[in-house]
Amino acid sequence: MDATPMTGTVTGTDRTDLTLLVVEDDPAGALAVPELLDAADAAGTRVRIRTARNLTEAERLLTDDVHCVLVDLSLPGPRAAGDDPLAPLRHILRLAPRHAVLALAASADAELAAEAVRVGAQDHLFREELDGRLLSRAIRYAVERKRADAVQVKLAESRLRAQENARLERGLLPTPLLEGSDLRFASRYRPGRSRALLGGDFYDTVRTPDGTVHAMIGDVCGHGPDEAALGVELRIAWRALTFAGLCGDELLSTMQQVLEHERESDEIFATLCTVDIAPDGRRAGLCLAGHPSPLIARQGRAARLLPYEDGGPALGLLPRARWPRRQVELGGAWSLLMYTDGLIEGRSAGPGSPRLGQDGMVEMINRQLASGLRGEELLEAAVTEVRSLNGGELTDDVAVLALERDRTRG
Repeated sequence: MDATPMTGTVTGTDRTDLTLLVVEDDPAGALAVPELLDAADAAGTRVRIRTARNLTEAERLLTDDVHCVLVDLSLPGPRAAGDDPLAPLRHILRLAPRHAVLALAASADAELAAEAVRVGAQDHLFREELDGRLLSRAIRYAVERKRADAVQVKLAESRLRAQENARLERGLLPTPLLEGSDLRFASRYRPGRSRALLGGDFYDTVRTPDGTVHAMIGDVCGHGPDEAALGVELRIAWRALTFAGLCGDELLSTMQQVLEHERESDEIFATLCTVDIAPDGRRAGLCLAGHPSPLIARQGRAARLLPYEDGGPALGLLPRARWPRRQVELGGAWSLLMYTDGLIEGRSAGPGSPRLGQDGMVEMINRQLASGLRGEELLEAAVTEVRSLNGGELTDDVAVLALERDRTRG
């Protein structure tokens, strides 16, 4: 049947037309909905009425433009429903999960009407008490309540997705494998992407069976979820290749192949810094692929950058690049700080000031070391101060890790 426009008192709906589907076996008899709505005070919103004499007809008329369904609980239910008095309502609720639904019952069936609300109707009405004002108000409330319920469902789904994403991202962050080593490990990670736990920066630290400790930190260009996913792939590849015995140029050449196969475009590249520390802890091999050089602080001496003149290009820039491995002496007791460029590219004194840079970072770390900070406290202080110097949140991802050795012998 065609919808018949009628004027009612439905308000609070931005004065848009509303469509009511009435499902009753004799809509022209005991319940005269058009007359009821027409008798109510006009408020400028039209209610279009559709009537259906049975559930089959209701299914045909239940289109997306229907806002509310008024179901007579005395309707015969589907045959398969048996003696369930709410079978007609349950059938409508299955057909119209996004529509507001009102249940109509006799006043003698108050318990049944209350049960109708418990199973999913937005409200119930008693036939004997029904008038135009009550009906129009019930339609308005039912529509708004359904909208509010839909918003709550979306918010709950959004929270669940956020929680699942957070669990996934936390699971993708590395767990250092340093069992048997006398080195202490600390790290800090702050993605530049709002409300994310994982960015394009990545790092890892493992100890191989020969006692060598391998550490790596890298940065995929860009800040989105695709870059974060590529960073995770590169980190996992590095761990697998390191345990397979690869090191230096052979390792980085293979890592470049992984990047070339996994990246979305040829413009994507990644910087990388790898350090392999000998089992005695006194020397290390250093490879740089377009990445800032680590900072070392030896006992009784100021922190300084490790040599970086022999570094190679970032991964993914040159197809046949090479990455020389440089041997460096660490000494007996030392602290090694590895970081991504998010730590040095912030401003040194608020917006518009020069970048902090590596020299500014070295000065800052020396000041913090002189105050007695080490490990987790040192990294937290460094990231906090960089943010403060920048004058607000850093837009780039920041990853920083520290390896420390206290022994002066061996």
